[in-house]
Amino acid sequence: MSEKITQMREQRAKLIADQRAMLDKAEKEKRDLGTEESSAYDEMQKRQEALGQSIEREAKLQEAERQMAAESDAAREAAREIEKRDGGQASASLRDTPEYRAAFWGVLRSGAIGPDEMRALQAGSGVDGGALIGPETFVAMVIKAMDDMVFIRQQATKFTITNSASLGVPTLDTDPADADWTTELQTGSEDTATKFGKRELTPHPLAKLVKISKELLNVSAIPVESLMVNRVAYKHAVTQEKAFLLGSGAGQPLGLFTASALGIPTSRDVSTGNAATYPTFDGLIEAKYSVKAQYWPKAQWLFHRDALKGLQKLKDGDGAYIWRQSVRDGEPDTLLGRPFMMSEYCPNTFTTGLYVGLFGDFSHYWIVDSMAMTFQRLLELFALTNQIGILTRQQTDGMPVLAEAFARVKLA
Repeated sequence: MSEKITQMREQRAKLIADQRAMLDKAEKEKRDLGTEESSAYDEMQKRQEALGQSIEREAKLQEAERQMAAESDAAREAAREIEKRDGGQASASLRDTPEYRAAFWGVLRSGAIGPDEMRALQAGSGVDGGALIGPETFVAMVIKAMDDMVFIRQQATKFTITNSASLGVPTLDTDPADADWTTELQTGSEDTATKFGKRELTPHPLAKLVKISKELLNVSAIPVESLMVNRVAYKHAVTQEKAFLLGSGAGQPLGLFTASALGIPTSRDVSTGNAATYPTFDGLIEAKYSVKAQYWPKAQWLFHRDALKGLQKLKDGDGAYIWRQSVRDGEPDTLLGRPFMMSEYCPNTFTTGLYVGLFGDFSHYWIVDSMAMTFQRLLELFALTNQIGILTRQQTDGMPVLAEAFARVKLA
């Protein structure tokens, strides 16, 4: 029994004792309770009944937390067994490490309140969760399709703000004109070209709620909560990746493939040399050389796999493939001497006037977070339907901040 429950029980016991003393006094004096005594008695009755309900709720909550702790221990033990079986190899994702799981289960032990959502995982429906239960020998793993790669956040420059609503960065949009050759007593012409601008990033909220029936939690052969949190965290990453590439900038990040004066304008589009339905060797050369050489050491190509499939077949004027495959371990394949990234979220419609790729230094894409991804476990909100909720939240924004560091490959 916790100290909190003990204190509430002591308060309730005192109220009950005071009520008994009041009735005993009136009975000894052979009379009914007076008006003031009746009001005081009724008030004590309300308070002790309310304390009784609070004690019952607290006891149920503590029992649920105890069971949750036991389930988390079981989940960690199952994860350790899987790691032992796999030879103890390091996980490819931070979310799969024992440290992450331990921290996550510690956070989920506290309750919270959040919004509702209609869909919920349950034991009685196969597609909604019942498939996680089976009479056969059950392997504590899930067969799923390969995750898409998300890497813009890894390449970008990231900031965290804690005490302001946005991050503003002044920009030098136009340099002063070149200096003038003059004489000892002359000052040269007055500059009128210098112009400053501003890039402002305002983190936007991102959230997702998943509901799971308590029965499913109790009978499932795998740790359902851990699985759901892992998948929702990945879906947060996917949503951000799409916005970092294609976002409109309105209530979401501004994407690299979105033409905007605030990010990469149409003046950075390169279509010269390309065909109407596919990029060409000459077109890629035009794109690369439209970016200053100072950016090349960190610059990379970015394409959809459909585009890369066609690019791998391109040959130069001598009939040699321009695609150079790596001959050393850890060294990436290159395209015109620079490595490339392949994203499922890049444009892959090969039609006149559309974007199909990008070349640039991705450190000039900035990401600002004001709230890292948080997880809340909602207990009482869905108690009437025998469910728990897992609510994830995050606040982030992103945009390209230096247009000349990028060139978008556009079909003619």
